[in-house]
Amino acid sequence: MSSQREIAPLLRGGIYTLVQSATENKANNLQTALVNGTGTDVMNNESLLKRAKRKVITRKMILSLIDVAKKLEDYEFIKPYWNTYHCQNKVTVSKNKLYSNYCKNRFCTICCAIRKADTINRYYATLSQWQDVHFVTLTVKAVKVESLQKWIDGMFRAFKLIHNRQKKRHERGQGIKIIGIKSLECNFNPQTKTYNPHYHIIVPSKEIADLLVKEWLFQWKSPKKLFTSHKAQYVRPVENLERDLIEVIKYGSKIFTEPDLKKKSQKNTKQKATPQIYAHALHNIFKALKGKRIFERFGFDLPKQQKKENSTKLITDIQEFIFPKDATDWTDPNTGQNLTGYSQPYELQFLLNECINTEIC
Repeated sequence: MSSQREIAPLLRGGIYTLVQSATENKANNLQTALVNGTGTDVMNNESLLKRAKRKVITRKMILSLIDVAKKLEDYEFIKPYWNTYHCQNKVTVSKNKLYSNYCKNRFCTICCAIRKADTINRYYATLSQWQDVHFVTLTVKAVKVESLQKWIDGMFRAFKLIHNRQKKRHERGQGIKIIGIKSLECNFNPQTKTYNPHYHIIVPSKEIADLLVKEWLFQWKSPKKLFTSHKAQYVRPVENLERDLIEVIKYGSKIFTEPDLKKKSQKNTKQKATPQIYAHALHNIFKALKGKRIFERFGFDLPKQQKKENSTKLITDIQEFIFPKDATDWTDPNTGQNLTGYSQPYELQFLLNECINTEIC
């Protein structure tokens, strides 16, 4: 049986387990806890360092989102925001396995990273067999916040119409079958105070990529209004599948945004503006995406996978770590031992303390 001193503060991959309760086994003088799942092997400290960084960023961002939700009286978001704030406040380690709770919210950078890694693992083998993989971006014109919800709803309807129309054509032998994976992302332009919802898509051939662009332009064609244009769409070959999978499987929006999106240059020197977190804009995006399935596949199925066991079990000889307020690492409250050794860099500290913008967007 491993002692607490023998537990290495390292982690690999994501946490998919929930610590339900902890009790003391007086007979053996051991701490015990009920957990779900098999736990995560404790092997890679680099992953834990990244997790600690995400925890720091998420906490700071969420407090600003809570302030925005209160100001706008969007009270239904306050509880989910607080759930994300407390996500993985406590982790439990036992016999080189790590367990924790997780909120699963899309505005939680920790849970999104876990979901991203899991999705890549599930899709990479299938997509790597495609012969002529292409990356596609489909977009519409930038809009003000008042129209954002309507346009996002319209994008979902437009893609569904395209998919159904092409499916019927293929069944009649009059067209190719379109298959691929897609995700919806929305960016904010702080200069124009506009939002740009767009799809990132990976498909197995250039023929499908070009067809999607053609059908997308046809779907938004109007003699009176300009909803989008051909030059706003983008198609390119996939040279690095893993990199482009990461590009597709995102959080729904960028957290840090440059306040000046125009590239400035003086001879060979580029001046880059300090990125900021536009909390009000982020809240508007999360609100518009509420209830939407951002990432999904279309036209194909994945091979069936065996479901992971998720039974409740009792673990012993545990060591618990908490993430105190304003901390940068999990700490054992009994011994003062830190879990990862993460120390927040000055640059990140400056960004989180000075570059969170809550103005109306």
